[in-house]
Amino acid sequence: MQSALPSHCTARNSLLLAAALTAGCATTLSPPPSTSSHTAQSVPPPPADVQVVRYGRYTLVELAPTEAQRNLMLQVVDVAVPETLHATVGDALRHVLQRSGYQLCSGPQTDALNALPLPAAHYQLGPIVLRDALLTLAGPAWDLHADDGARRVCFSQLITPVDPVTPLPAPVQDAETSAEAFPLVEEAQP
Repeated sequence: MQSALPSHCTARNSLLLAAALTAGCATTLSPPPSTSSHTAQSVPPPPADVQVVRYGRYTLVELAPTEAQRNLMLQVVDVAVPETLHATVGDALRHVLQRSGYQLCSGPQTDALNALPLPAAHYQLGPIVLRDALLTLAGPAWDLHADDGARRVCFSQLITPVDPVTPLPAPVQDAETSAEAFPLVEEAQP
């Protein structure tokens, strides 16, 4: 027969539950942080003329162009040049500039750069700033000139090339010194 009184374990569990519930409701509030003049001076006040618009539920977007939108050479590009057998530096430069707003200018110096074969390391570039991508493709022997008014990109060679008409001097060797330096030895092979 079961008794009408709750068992000893049930009563103890009920007391523990009641104590936990009342303890959870009793919270103490911490005092608000004190504002000293030193703390207020180190945090600059927000600019008063920044215009923002709510974009979504929790996001505020500033209504101003980014630095890359103001200076197109700072835009970030991610370039994958189509793998062809005979890709040139000119092909890669035109591919990088395709949607940047700039065009590659042509001229005798730029034509020499455009004809160079594209190294395998340059088929994939980025994410990288447009200016750095162009300088990487051209190499250290070329200087970049951007005409922002006409939105053209030109290159000039920093080092003057060797004149192909004038041959380089050959080292002078005597017949006797070359024979002594590399004597011919005939040995029998087993």
